[in-house]
Amino acid sequence: MESQSGKGDPSKSQVSAGGKGDPSKSPASDGGKGDPSKSTISDGGKGGSSMTAKTQRLPIKRPPQHARKGRPVMLLTNHFKVSLTRTDQILYHYDVTLKYEDGKLALGEGMGRKVMKQLFETYASHLAHKVFAYDGEKGLFTVGPLPFKNNEFDVVLCDASSGKTGTSRSPGGDGSPGPSDKKRMKRAVYAKRFKVEIAIASTSTARIPMSAIAQVLRGGQESENSQEAIRVLDIILRQHSARQGCLLVKQSFFRGEFGSIDLGGGVLGCRGFHSSFRPTQNGLSLNVDLSTTMVVKPGPVIDFLLFNQNIKDPYRIDWVKAKRALNKLRISTVHTKMELKIVGLSEKNCNEQTFPLKRDGNGTVDITVYDYFMDRWSMRLEKSAHLRCLNVGKPDRPTYLPLEVCQLVPLQRYKKSLSTMQRSKLVEGSRQKPLDRKLSLSRALRDNNYDSEPMLRECGISIAREFMQVEGRVLQAPQLSAARDRELYTPNGRWNFNKDRFIQPIKVKTWGAVNFSARCNVRDLVKRLIQAGIMKGIQMEDCAADVIEEMHQMKWETPAKRVEDVFQQIKSSFKQQKPGFLLCVLPEKNSDIYGLWKRKCLAEHGIVTQCVVPPANIKDQYLTNVLLKINAKLGGLNSLLKNETTRAIPLVSKAQTIIFGMDVSHGSPGSNVPSVAAVVSSLGWPLISKYRASVRTQAPRKEIIDYLFKQVGDDDQGLIKESLIDFLNNSKGQPPEQIIIFRDGVSEGQFNMVLTDELTKITEACKFFGSKHFGGKWFPKFTVIIAQKNHHTRFFLPNERNRNEVNNVQPGTVVDKGICHPRNYDFYMCAHAGMIGTTRPTHYHVLHDDIGFSPDDLQELVHNLSYVYQRSTTAISIVAPIYYAHHAAAQVAKFTRLDDMSETSSSHASQAEPAPVPELPRLHPDVASSMFFC
Repeated sequence: MESQSGKGDPSKSQVSAGGKGDPSKSPASDGGKGDPSKSTISDGGKGGSSMTAKTQRLPIKRPPQHARKGRPVMLLTNHFKVSLTRTDQILYHYDVTLKYEDGKLALGEGMGRKVMKQLFETYASHLAHKVFAYDGEKGLFTVGPLPFKNNEFDVVLCDASSGKTGTSRSPGGDGSPGPSDKKRMKRAVYAKRFKVEIAIASTSTARIPMSAIAQVLRGGQESENSQEAIRVLDIILRQHSARQGCLLVKQSFFRGEFGSIDLGGGVLGCRGFHSSFRPTQNGLSLNVDLSTTMVVKPGPVIDFLLFNQNIKDPYRIDWVKAKRALNKLRISTVHTKMELKIVGLSEKNCNEQTFPLKRDGNGTVDITVYDYFMDRWSMRLEKSAHLRCLNVGKPDRPTYLPLEVCQLVPLQRYKKSLSTMQRSKLVEGSRQKPLDRKLSLSRALRDNNYDSEPMLRECGISIAREFMQVEGRVLQAPQLSAARDRELYTPNGRWNFNKDRFIQPIKVKTWGAVNFSARCNVRDLVKRLIQAGIMKGIQMEDCAADVIEEMHQMKWETPAKRVEDVFQQIKSSFKQQKPGFLLCVLPEKNSDIYGLWKRKCLAEHGIVTQCVVPPANIKDQYLTNVLLKINAKLGGLNSLLKNETTRAIPLVSKAQTIIFGMDVSHGSPGSNVPSVAAVVSSLGWPLISKYRASVRTQAPRKEIIDYLFKQVGDDDQGLIKESLIDFLNNSKGQPPEQIIIFRDGVSEGQFNMVLTDELTKITEACKFFGSKHFGGKWFPKFTVIIAQKNHHTRFFLPNERNRNEVNNVQPGTVVDKGICHPRNYDFYMCAHAGMIGTTRPTHYHVLHDDIGFSPDDLQELVHNLSYVYQRSTTAISIVAPIYYAHHAAAQVAKFTRLDDMSETSSSHASQAEPAPVPELPRLHPDVASSMFFC
């Protein structure tokens, strides 16, 4: 998520904003319309990758033939046909520079929009009455040229609400004098002057032909002009929503009237909609979807702090937490109606905090904030007299306001991480059944009335109101095998082990159970788990004597002490023999013990562990779900694809193949904790169901993975080497001939970097590895596929009996026609069953393919990999290697308490040199090759 600009003081230069809220703080980015056409890497042809250094290359083009397997089905999608009636128009790009009278730059999207709105009203004739699209910062676009190449305008913004008179400062920040001066109490109109410079852009996109879009729609290569033209169209959508008083978050728009979800803690889930133009095989389309963002609950600041800290007594407010929660939020004052930004808190309470007040002819006198408001405003501050004040001034010139007179204004982004309960409420409140979602989208499109937008009309754009119809196919579910060659029945992408055993069950000899003060009969749980394991083929020795209960007095100690104390008991109980497995019973989900326990087991002692929070009523299905994870972690397999055992997976079963899943886990928005990169890789070819993981930390918020290849002297210490060594150990020393890479978490604008940086590093790692082990004669083939869940395309299955109703698509639905890119190789797949809400498909992009998959073969592989996820008995929405990488990165990230790392990292934030990235402890060799993340 992008950070707010937070520049400028909106309280000092307001004009009528039209509607609620101030969108000035929202991001100016236009949704990451990056240029994947610039991607680079040498493909090496069909004979394998050349593994040379970075070589300019485009992502591969969509194959001429479409996939054909599966049952055809007609679907509706939330894309709306866009008619482009004029392709002869030229968009002109101008640079805008906004300055105050003193020459300082005026920053902030909201400020810029107000100034440009006033400029248009004042100088319409100088602009030849041309309407323009303004991006809120430095870009201005018109259809046809302005009557000048560059010009400078003086713009005056007037605000009658601020009460500014240029007199001495007061704690209320309104500049009002003492009560003796009646003249100055009269509210004055405050004017702020700006200089606006408009000059034709000096870039290659100063002139953008609309015909560039038409070229892409005909299947041509995307160009800088075509992407810039679509970006301008998206800017017009942002401007249209800004005029309506919406909060802008990339290409999503939010307004209070759209409704909200109370998440608790003073946070709301604000409903809105996403809107962006997309080039598709069916022509240009407008993608409209529902969206939700987190905002601070508007209203009295005191109420927010009570909600945020979950207390009822204002005198119990933790002011350190309060300062962090209120930083840079905007408030309005009840006595002056001004809007100001919070920069801090007072050191003392309201009735003790003093400031110098000027008295006419009598110099200055120190007065408390409490007394000032009593004298100047006749306000009895009953609630906040003994509470801190807000500082809304500047670091060197504080301006104090009592909490009681401050109200948080609406539509302010909340960027901190949500609690488990808040996240659960957000997910639950955001779900909508397919029909409800479809009706909401129709209403959003109608209410926005884009056809009334003058810039779109000038560009020759008109938008249909009907959902676009596309053709999909429903793939047949792959067959799964359990023990004794029994086939698992998979209706609707779901199966169970009620009457079946795991195909490769494990034996557990030395193991124990630990109870961290949970209200649970652990011995009974152990007994039932052993019995359920026997039904699934798992042999678990009875460890009833090895159940370790945390000592009662330890439950009040720090998590670190509790974990250490329990491990001392484990050592005493198992003496010289290390347990092969530990079951850990926690008192609650997301317990702060979890990360430290995992670190102790996986990094320090090399013990596989399974943490559980048992429900009050433990059912057989719960025990089966736990056994699924235990069996996979300890080296077993629960089920296998029949195609794996019969070697019938196209291309993959014919040549030794390793499959990578790659993902990066980031800290919460706004935090400065290191990101954690994970690479999982398949083991035991020709199987594609078993994996191992390597994990490293890297710079905060960095998406591209750093340590795929890292040469240190004569050795490679990167992530890929570890995967290759384990693959060789499981394949009798034979290296993979084919490498398939599934990558998660990157946007279209980052496809370039995946090819130029990540794939290049992987090929370098392979070249280095081949030179040491195979005399430089190993040249594998590569296929690179990006998987995206964070997009806004949805599909609806019309009800055959009632065309006005729609349902979720069936599991196995794939779409590679109609709304896919006109040139680039992509497709959508819904492998899973959408049981609640509306199914979100995964958008797969094929960037590189040496192996030579046909569209049918590649889609079948992706579908198969959605059925090999050992943690559950359902098809999942994204291929298992990516899901495993996500789990591995997230789990290892909890080895170190992220809040401690955040404080450490923040302490270095002001230094000139960037702080070194803390390295998390490596996995113990005994568990490094296990599916510990399962």
